[in-house]
Amino acid sequence: MSNESKRAEGVAQEIGGKVKKAVGGLIGNEQMEAEGRAQELGGEAKQEGAKAAARVQGKVEEVTGAIKNRIGAAIDNEQMQVEGRARELAGEARQKANK
Repeated sequence: MSNESKRAEGVAQEIGGKVKKAVGGLIGNEQMEAEGRAQELGGEAKQEGAKAAARVQGKVEEVTGAIKNRIGAAIDNEQMQVEGRARELAGEARQKANK
């Protein structure tokens, strides 16, 4: 399962929990309200887990890109440098998108 689908699943779980919590509050069912809150928190946690995994993946991309960039510079291979820099930037962007 991709990080995007895990995040989407977390959002759906969070929204479902909010609805359940609200319905429980409206009908005065404290157990339903508490279950909704727990479901909401579980969805939030799932989203945060997916974002953390994406940040790690982005950091790995950034570091491997930087290494490839430096090696390309050391051996005077411009294509390798450009590919490395592109990967480095993609990793940085992935990290920023998942804060």
